[in-house]
Amino acid sequence: MDDAAVDSLRARHEVTYDPKLFDARAELLALVGDADALIVRNRTQVNAEVLEHAPRVRVLGRLGVGLDNLDMAGCGARGIEVIPATGANADAVAEYVLLAAGLLLRGAFLVSAETGAGRWPRGRLSEGFELGGRTLGIVGFGSIGQTVAAKARAFGLVTAAYDPLLPADAPAWKASGTRRCELDELLGLADILTLHLPLEPATRGLFARDRLARIRRGAILVNTARGGIVDEAALAELVRSGHLGGAAVDVFEREPLPAGSPLAGLPNVILTPHIAGVTQESNARVSGMIAERVLASLDRLGL
Repeated sequence: MDDAAVDSLRARHEVTYDPKLFDARAELLALVGDADALIVRNRTQVNAEVLEHAPRVRVLGRLGVGLDNLDMAGCGARGIEVIPATGANADAVAEYVLLAAGLLLRGAFLVSAETGAGRWPRGRLSEGFELGGRTLGIVGFGSIGQTVAAKARAFGLVTAAYDPLLPADAPAWKASGTRRCELDELLGLADILTLHLPLEPATRGLFARDRLARIRRGAILVNTARGGIVDEAALAELVRSGHLGGAAVDVFEREPLPAGSPLAGLPNVILTPHIAGVTQESNARVSGMIAERVLASLDRLGL
């Protein structure tokens, strides 16, 4: 959490701040008994056990937007207010998506050592592709998906999206110039497919092998949502076979990603450690937003 945001909390409340506490379960359970509020990132599992040890907690701040590490039913039953940082990291994720897709399509930015050693792979690297004129398919058209679409226009990308929760008459479709599609239709259109869905029962395993195989041949897949949405072994198989042109994967079924993943070592695959939404700027925005909203909630509760 950004130092300035932690300081703003400390100015008004007693605060225990420990970025490594997610990995010290016994210590966490001992500390939460006296807490009125918790603030966590994605690796802290606020499950029934934590809630049982935290009888006083009334506010739960989430430094991010995914809620799959939180027992939302338990929080609801207890009347705990859950506060995600909606929108605060959208710019960071959108930039990651477009930069990763451009890198994979162009294929020209990972040869510094080769070029510096005197080799000259100009012929091979002259076969890359431009972003302009291609179709960017967005699965999940909330805050992040809409930010991706807005930034994509600067590159001349055509945008289409699937989101069953966003009505056809929602202003976002027209404002962003984005075509509304059903999922299977989108898979056949997209040259680049980017995922922006929460992990929940309806989306877990959504991109199993059969659905991955319906994606347009040669397309690029970018997953900055959650790992459980995509079958990693099937994704690796389809990249290896040439059906997919590449993938950028920032989130995994198990994190940290275990050694020996089928995705490891594949050409035209970018693997990053769940950092698409984390930059210095986004961390300051996320931290500041959550600190401000948690403080406001505690004030309303008279705590």
